[in-house]
Amino acid sequence: MLIAQRPTLIEESISEFRSRFVIEPLEPGFGYTLGNSLRRTLLSSIPGAAVTSIRIDGVLHEFSTVPGVKEDVTDLILNLKELVVSSENDEPTVMYLRKQGPGVVTAADIAPPAGVEVHSLDLALATLNDKGKLEIELTVERGRGYVSAAQNKQPGQEIGRIPVDSIYSPVLKVTYKVEATRVEQRTDFDRLIVDVETKQSISPRDAMASAGKTLVGLFGLAQELNAEAEGVDIGPSAADAALAADLALPIEEMDLTVRSYNCLKREGIHTIGELVSRSEADLLDIRNFGQKSIDEVKTKLAAMALQLKDSPPGFDPRHAVDTYGTDTYSAAPFSDSADDSSEFVETEQY
Repeated sequence: MLIAQRPTLIEESISEFRSRFVIEPLEPGFGYTLGNSLRRTLLSSIPGAAVTSIRIDGVLHEFSTVPGVKEDVTDLILNLKELVVSSENDEPTVMYLRKQGPGVVTAADIAPPAGVEVHSLDLALATLNDKGKLEIELTVERGRGYVSAAQNKQPGQEIGRIPVDSIYSPVLKVTYKVEATRVEQRTDFDRLIVDVETKQSISPRDAMASAGKTLVGLFGLAQELNAEAEGVDIGPSAADAALAADLALPIEEMDLTVRSYNCLKREGIHTIGELVSRSEADLLDIRNFGQKSIDEVKTKLAAMALQLKDSPPGFDPRHAVDTYGTDTYSAAPFSDSADDSSEFVETEQY
């Protein structure tokens, strides 16, 4: 069985809606294979929401004008196509815009129903004069990619309903490049850098995850042809190996105070892996292990980029300290040959 080193994926945030993803090391040639697949999937296959049709009070078709409104209906439609929305509803959803002049109509004037959110609140849609009044019914649907107004037109739709072009994709721009990277003595491995910019309706991280899920499902079709077929297995990453090594270290490597060390050893906690499997609530159950010891352990683990297991919901460390008490002493070094029933020797005071 052939085993390749597992690549790492690191996100470098450029702005709130733009990130750069670095994937390395990849076997030679896989940078372009993966990069092109991710780019095309991100641009065309990420689910999103968009306006599919509108109905304006007093308007029968898109070549009309609205009394008291500076923009004609065509301009209104162009502006509405820039609207950024997200929807949790699988069925078409209707939202309304009602505005009385004078003033500028923005996306913030739209009243979305439950499950729908308007993100581009500052988007200007129209300008009303003193007598201007605008009432629009907007239909929002979920989809992928781009759908033209002609495709959005439904057979037998009511008079006055105007279908519009729908741009469902929440991803604005994707670029990628492949660079050479070194692994030990080999210099022909690939480093893939993918730059993703999205609309306000989704984060680049979520868009990347969605693309990965889609590709895994599609490539899995080929694997189903023969589940026993031989391939190149992806081994553990260097980061995973380093984490495993840290978890296997004895707690002596943490250089804890005598009190904390003795309490943990008496509880049967001998390695860092065993320690991080306990929560703060678990540790406070240990006799003579108080808040000072908790703080010390958390500080030492944080220096190793580790942390304790999450405590149960509703756990209040302040109440726990009041219940179990605080550190009042520390003990002599722990000895494996010591009698477990013997008392700690109070040799140091905090």
